[in-house]
Amino acid sequence: MDLGDINLFDPDTYVDELPHEQFAYLRKEHPVFRHEVADGGHFWCITRHEDLVTVNRDAASYSSWRRTALTLGDHDTDALEQQRMMMLNMDPPDHSKLRKIVNKGFTPRMIRELQEHLADEARQIVADGLEKGDVEFVEEIASELPLIAIAEFLGVPREDRKIIFDLSNRMIGSEDPDYQLDEGVAQEAAGEMYAYAQQLADDRRANPRNDIVTTLLQAEVDGERLDELEFNLFFMLLAVAGNETTRNAISHGMLALLENPDQQQILRDDPSKLDAGIEEILRWGTPVMQFRRQTTKPVTIAGVDIPEDEGIVFWHISANRDETVFDDPYSFQVERSPNLHTNHVAFGGGGPHFCLGANLARAEMKVVFAELLKQAKWEQREPARRLRSNFINGIKRLDVTLTPT
Repeated sequence: MDLGDINLFDPDTYVDELPHEQFAYLRKEHPVFRHEVADGGHFWCITRHEDLVTVNRDAASYSSWRRTALTLGDHDTDALEQQRMMMLNMDPPDHSKLRKIVNKGFTPRMIRELQEHLADEARQIVADGLEKGDVEFVEEIASELPLIAIAEFLGVPREDRKIIFDLSNRMIGSEDPDYQLDEGVAQEAAGEMYAYAQQLADDRRANPRNDIVTTLLQAEVDGERLDELEFNLFFMLLAVAGNETTRNAISHGMLALLENPDQQQILRDDPSKLDAGIEEILRWGTPVMQFRRQTTKPVTIAGVDIPEDEGIVFWHISANRDETVFDDPYSFQVERSPNLHTNHVAFGGGGPHFCLGANLARAEMKVVFAELLKQAKWEQREPARRLRSNFINGIKRLDVTLTPT
């Protein structure tokens, strides 16, 4: 392999499998690589674990706001201004102010109160799957609990959760032919999600409840509250991120256990190892493959000088296979140690943008796999189908037969 073989921009690169060979080559030979794209632009690839953590924790040198965190290419001016209003694309101090407010909805007590209910829901989801037998795992199992959690967490009526599922698919999967219905479908879906959030907020302002939406609308930090735009954009971010990432983590976990029956048996024999197993699933599956930053000044990474106002893309999917951090990184090991919390970067490499919903995602994954391991045996019927995307490491279809243990 040489640099001419590297193409991490084209979404087709990720359809059949992840390009781990390309990432391994870059980590070893060109850990900071200037990646050209067909339209004449470029971005810098950061592929090593150590360098990703450095960039992620230095918001002063590497900005989310200048060109947003969410695209390998460049936004037009109007789209850029809109994207900058989302918390994920802010820099401190604006990001810090907003995060302090929304943290009011993610207290450990709220997560604990939700987890018991999620365990009951997971039990029923698996029971329903067993009754059916042949299931499309992504939609019928993996997506169900994240959607219920979002519905519970945000006060979305249960009957509306499929609306959130459909809109988030259209927003994230806009490059996939199964979801891209026509030009601008992602923007239309974002507009519908925004309008849904506005309707929900209007209802809670008129009829406050004991839910996260009411908590977020009433939360105040240093005299500041979420305004209408901030709430609607945060709702959109949480609805999409909470649905897409956890759903894909669960789907990747199932596929990994199908393909590694010895590791599945370890968890069946000793359920106390499930916490470590969840962390390995997160490392292995890494639902968000990359984020972008823009340099605010000239920087040097791994001996490579990069000018100001350059796009830096750090690849979680590569850092989670870094041979200097993980022994035998291409093997799936539910007892991998050390791996808990600090090593894998599925939730980011620390810093101000560390995933707000990390503990909620872990809680959802744990109760789903606990019930699957307790209630069911499973067998794969067809090869998994992957999402066409250079951002989300997605599985869009996984046909499985469930039978009672």
